[in-house]
Amino acid sequence: MNIVAPLPARLVVEVVFDFVCPWCYLGIKRLSFLLERRQDFAVELLWRPFLLNPDMPRTGMSRADYMIRKFGAEDRARRLYASIAELGAAEGIMFNFAAIRRTPSSVDAHRLVRHAARSGPAGGLVKRIFHAHFVEGADIGSHATLKALAAAQGMDPAATAQFLASGEGADAVHSENLHAHRLGINGVPCFVVDGEHAIAGAQETEVLERLLDLATCTSRER
Repeated sequence: MNIVAPLPARLVVEVVFDFVCPWCYLGIKRLSFLLERRQDFAVELLWRPFLLNPDMPRTGMSRADYMIRKFGAEDRARRLYASIAELGAAEGIMFNFAAIRRTPSSVDAHRLVRHAARSGPAGGLVKRIFHAHFVEGADIGSHATLKALAAAQGMDPAATAQFLASGEGADAVHSENLHAHRLGINGVPCFVVDGEHAIAGAQETEVLERLLDLATCTSRER
């Protein structure tokens, strides 16, 4: 054992995100790569909800209607998604936007992550929900889909179904979304480190690394 080796820097990273945001999936994937490579960071991830479509019906809407409402034309959306898919492929994400038939409300998915985080790290569930939506085209607004995804992460199906049906945590999701806006966060993903350093967007891994290095230096100076 090398007794002079410095202990890993302990940092809290709040990830403000939405499950219907492909840039969030890309940014979180890059953060994961960084944390796998930099074992000298000891990071606690906190998942903070942000609602890009706060008025979305809980049953969602057809993908075609959503793209027309958001982008004005499906062709414009397809061009944008093609560029995102290219970036995703470079990071190992096989975006399959054509498989998405409905744009869901993400409220219940955020509720489920908050519920899972009570018992331990929820990062595995976050990544699984993203993959289900953007790669498999699953309806992540469906309770049946969310229950299956949670079960794959070791969560009890009956307890998950009861939680989702209860509506518990919905007000907290909306409250956290409002809080993010009040803090000046208007776009996601946004990464907030130790409550002092923040950066928005699906940043390159090297940019995130510099942010964590800066936060580490600040932390050790306290």
